[in-house]
Amino acid sequence: MVSVLAVADETIESLWSSQVRSLDVDLILGAGDLPFDYIEYLTDALNAPCVFVPGNHDADLTGYSAGRAGWMRAGLPSTWPGPVGAVNADRKIVTAAGLRIAGLGGSIRYNGGPNQWTQRQQRRRARTLTRTKNWAEKVRGDRRGVDVLLTHSPPFGVGDDTDPAHIGFECLDDVVRSLGPQVHLHGHIHPHGRTPEDFELYGSAVINTVGYTLLQIEPGGGDRDVTAPTILRRRHGT
Repeated sequence: MVSVLAVADETIESLWSSQVRSLDVDLILGAGDLPFDYIEYLTDALNAPCVFVPGNHDADLTGYSAGRAGWMRAGLPSTWPGPVGAVNADRKIVTAAGLRIAGLGGSIRYNGGPNQWTQRQQRRRARTLTRTKNWAEKVRGDRRGVDVLLTHSPPFGVGDDTDPAHIGFECLDDVVRSLGPQVHLHGHIHPHGRTPEDFELYGSAVINTVGYTLLQIEPGGGDRDVTAPTILRRRHGT
């Protein structure tokens, strides 16, 4: 089992202190809209790898690539504005701590800020995830599925809200059905002191991790015979 600390949207005082070192965590997952120095602190304090996706209040991280000469953007040397040491999984399938994680950042477009997409744009961006999985199966013979789908926004109609800034993405229905993750972790929807409802979509647990969630996930690449993720502890905003 892999012990996971999932965080999103709201900093937690006890995590941004030496108290966090009491946690036994194998992996940190960030679902967006957190200060990058908070992500860096968790990574350093817990000495664990971190995979994240950007939220709609985060800096624009598109177009950056790491090479031997350092970070590049549009063919020119640049400075990486994201959290040092963390892996940006936006539109990628990555492996960390034995788990396969598919990521898709951003929210619905509502005011023209960074990391905001129309339903059509996000649908096009999401195709990279299914294409990557299909490519791995056909070309590399790698038939392992995905353990975690990590997004900033929830699926449309599954734990989202009705105001223009918090509508979920329609394409995530197809992504969950195609990738078959054990768990879909998202942020963006602030519970305002309530405990949000957990949902299930095509057999995948859909969990709002605003604040933080501690859970255990058995690597299995979406195999329905593996033990379902276990939530150990969670805390949401007040």
